[in-house]
Amino acid sequence: MAAQFGRRLRRGAATTAVAAAAVAALSASQAPGSPLVASEGGEQPAAGSTPSGDGAASGNSPYFTDLPPLNTPNKPGTSTNLPVTGSAESGIPASVLAAYKKAQQTIAGTDAACRLPWQLLAAIGKVESGQARGGRVDAQGTTFSPILGPALNGQGFALIKDTDNGVYDGDSTHDRAVGPMQFIPSTWETWGQDGNADGRRDPNNIYDAALAAGRYLCAGSRDLSLAADLDRAVLSYNHSDEYLRTVRTWFDYYNRGTHEVPDGTGVLPAETGTGTHPDLGPGTSGGSPSPSSSPSGSPTPNPKPPTTPTPKPPTKPSPTPTDPGRPTTPTTPTPTPEPTPTPDLAAVQNAGTGELTATAGDAFAERIKARAKSNLGKPLAKVSVTFTVAGDTDAAFDGGKKSVTLATGADGTVTAPVLKAGEKTGAFTVRATATGTSLPAVTYQAAVTARQADAIARTGTAKLTAVAGQTFADVTAKATFKGAAADRVAVTATMITDDEKPAENDKGPYFTDDEGDPVRTLALTTGADGTVTLPAIYADGAAGTYKLRLTTEGGGSVVIELTVEAPAAA
Repeated sequence: MAAQFGRRLRRGAATTAVAAAAVAALSASQAPGSPLVASEGGEQPAAGSTPSGDGAASGNSPYFTDLPPLNTPNKPGTSTNLPVTGSAESGIPASVLAAYKKAQQTIAGTDAACRLPWQLLAAIGKVESGQARGGRVDAQGTTFSPILGPALNGQGFALIKDTDNGVYDGDSTHDRAVGPMQFIPSTWETWGQDGNADGRRDPNNIYDAALAAGRYLCAGSRDLSLAADLDRAVLSYNHSDEYLRTVRTWFDYYNRGTHEVPDGTGVLPAETGTGTHPDLGPGTSGGSPSPSSSPSGSPTPNPKPPTTPTPKPPTKPSPTPTDPGRPTTPTTPTPTPEPTPTPDLAAVQNAGTGELTATAGDAFAERIKARAKSNLGKPLAKVSVTFTVAGDTDAAFDGGKKSVTLATGADGTVTAPVLKAGEKTGAFTVRATATGTSLPAVTYQAAVTARQADAIARTGTAKLTAVAGQTFADVTAKATFKGAAADRVAVTATMITDDEKPAENDKGPYFTDDEGDPVRTLALTTGADGTVTLPAIYADGAAGTYKLRLTTEGGGSVVIELTVEAPAAA
């Protein structure tokens, strides 16, 4: 596809060589930019992409090759604040600009390690659709009519057979790139987003499309503040070195300054209506018709025009452009694009986290660790990892957070914040995922156990006696764990038999439940000081000595004697 696009440069630039010279001049007139990772003469594979059309977000569909003017919106060294006004080319329609900035803000909150600049979305939007046909969108950000690329039928473009039954592109035979960011339907199905919170994922809505493009560019472990990662991201969108240079040029241009213009008034690419890109619809501007009049009039009408075309072709491969074009090949050193063996994220693994257990209310002693590994089997730094507490639990990370996102260090590992157990006992899980990818999550099993006390003792010493039919004095006990008061520990009080293997006694003293019925087993909980006071105990049954046993979670136990006396004779 790159060879074909090379013939579609802006009408003012006759050859790829001239365009390259324009790019160089533009770069020289602006602030220093990052070098391209891709070679000048050949295509460089991008992370997670393949040369086939369906391996790129846009299916390597056509795009506009117009370049920005050589005069920049702002001069190098001056303020980088966005000017209120500027050249027509630096103006971006209001809704489109708002969508790009909103996408940047959303992704910064979920994948800060990616460092997505909105100017990159603007550059891609300019090249793909002329900023949504110059901002011809409604109040919700949806284009007035769909923006569709040509059928990807293998006739001059990639061959991608229909994947959506025509739902997005209206073509049930072949796929077409759709919307202001030109997603092919199969890619949209995976990456489509609801950027304007209307409950729909619409590729023709600039808010939805901009957020989807941002997430796609941030896939894996990319840090778009790094030149190599940014280049790989752009190449994964459309696998062409010319495309990368064109997007890079607009990216640098927008970085020097831009301004907001009303929707529908944006400057459109000069290639409108040339047949090399989807029709931008009515109201388009730009596009010099002179080139098209030349092809239509020159071949047939006059035998002499053929003589005219003959001189014109030589003008294209003229020695001047050809020579600048060749230096490009040496610049092509395949060494520069050594991103071919570039390590890409292959998996997130457990970095040696052991058993995760904690007592209710305590912090887990073990910290959860994950490691990112590349497809070369080596640790990978700056990978965004999201840890999420899942399951029926009130456990949470420090600060009460159920989810946190952190980046791996130089050794490829990342440690989650301290995990704290809540009061709810039982098992739950923590998952670690590579943010924004579909790679399998790492699952850590965790459990919260009940608070414990290894000892419990009655606090009073007076003998507990009561006449049948009356109640005993209050019984109070204190539970401790390793000598310290055990607060909020479960205590079970049971009237037991005096057997070798005691069981619940069905005779003698008893408690009452909420309905006032006799019960001989109760579940209680200690207070903050580790003490528990039993409810009223009623003396019943024949005179004699009975036993009350108190037990705690953790193994604490004590047996207390209760003496029932016969009533005095009348």
